[in-house]
Amino acid sequence: MNVGTKLACALTLLPGTLPAQAFLEQFSYEGIRLTGVSVEFGGVASDRLTSEFTGAVRFDFGYAAPGVRVLIGGSYFKGTFTQDQITTFEQRLRDVIDDPTGDATVNVGTVTWANVNANLDLQYVFTPTATVRPYAGLGLALIIRDGDGAAIDGTFVEDALDTFTAGLSASIGVEFRLTRSLFVLVDGRGTVSSELRTLAGRGGFKFLIPRSGS
Repeated sequence: MNVGTKLACALTLLPGTLPAQAFLEQFSYEGIRLTGVSVEFGGVASDRLTSEFTGAVRFDFGYAAPGVRVLIGGSYFKGTFTQDQITTFEQRLRDVIDDPTGDATVNVGTVTWANVNANLDLQYVFTPTATVRPYAGLGLALIIRDGDGAAIDGTFVEDALDTFTAGLSASIGVEFRLTRSLFVLVDGRGTVSSELRTLAGRGGFKFLIPRSGS
């Protein structure tokens, strides 16, 4: 018996190997198709920006495993750096200014940061009924950010704020059926990424897409 065969046999005898394999075997691409579209609006708060209005669109691609559905979507918000953030930046600039008289002033003004998020989510739907679908999920976020402000335009500071990064998100919410093809939903979502953490609360509507021929 060669080494590869021995290793394969050993793996089959490891505790938990078969349960883990059985769990993975529940996932399938066969149930993946566009089943619904949701439009959401609300507010978002973060650790560095002012609280702002936010909107999102999500596409429900059905269930990849029992109770686990796949969603792809995007959201947008544009926030202003808080006064504490601006004050700290201005103080750092004063610290490097040669100011023998001590009367130099620094006024950075307003600096904004726009965020466009693309999300891939796996959401577990807890025992849905005919009228209610509670869920919780985890996901991956790809984020494009754009900084803007009169004091930073055309400088390396603006370049540093214009970024493309990845983050992790967690969501929790519930959908309430209004009609056969229409739900109203409430969704809470936290996202952690480099340089910014956000918490969004949104509400909106979800429209189901009927199967062909139904």
